[in-house]
Parts: sequence; C-alpha cells; structure tokens
Amino acid sequence: MSVTGVEKDPESLTLTVTADLDATVERAWQLWADPRQFERWWGPPGYPVTVVDHDLRAGGRISFVLVGTEGDRHDATWEVVAAEPPRRLELRDADVDDAGRPNDGNAITAMVITIVERHGGGAVMAIRTHFDTEAGMEEHAGFEEGMRLVVAQLEALLAGTTT
Repeated sequence: MSVTGVEKDPESLTLTVTADLDATVERAWQLWADPRQFERWWGPPGYPVTVVDHDLRAGGRISFVLVGTEGDRHDATWEVVAAEPPRRLELRDADVDDAGRPNDGNAITAMVITIVERHGGGAVMAIRTHFDTEAGMEEHAGFEEGMRLVVAQLEALLAGTTT
C-alpha cells in the first residue's frame, strides 16, 4: 500500500494522488463514509480532525475542524456534489464566491475521489484536487507532501496500527 502516482496538471488546475490500498473497494469507501474512521486519517499529522456534520449523500455536507498543537483552528465544510458508494465521491468547497474561488482562502475548490478494484486484489484510490487558480495551486506547494502523509495515516488505519 502506498502512493503510486502524483500527477500535477497546471492547465486543468488539478493535482491527482493515487494510492494502492490493501483493502476491498467497500472497505476503502468506509474510510470516507464513517465519520469516526475519517477523523483518524484525514488531515496532516498534529492536526486532529473532529467531524461536526457528516451527511455523505448528494446534497449533503461534511463539516469538520482541525486543531493544531499550538491551538490554531481550521474549519472546513464540503458540499457533497455526488456520492456513488462505493466507487465515487465528489466534494466542493462550500465557501466559494461567485467565480468559484474559496472565500476561506484555501484555494481548493473541489475533490473527486474514485475507488476501483486493483488487478490482483485490493483497491486503487485516486484523489483529484481542483484549485481555483494556478497561483492557488502553487500556494499549496506542500499539498502533495501533505497528501502523502494523509495516505500514510490511512494505511496505518487499514493495517490496524493506529489508535
């Protein structure tokens, strides 16, 4: 299990991280569908996630808070644009202006998550992140490394080595 690909496309303002998972497609879906599991792997190390609302269906919302070791707080709310269990999830930053730019300053406008069966067993999860501008994409230069850390936490959860 690990990150097997990172594709940065400045023209389409996307960054796609692909990971091979030692899990079934259904098990991989549960990492998003169960708010308690989501709390255990999403977000960078040192920023525990607390889910406030979790309605994983088209038209629903997912709201959560990350709090850093210094007490800095980051609130996030995603609109669930599409949810097709157990294979596809589309999320949109819920706080955007009329031009689609996030009002919260994070520059990430949407994510599309796909989960497919891997030849030979397991699952492949791709997380494609859309940014509002090329500058916003560059502003999040550490995002790729952050996604690698998130996938490592996901792997630990699947392996049963996290608390």
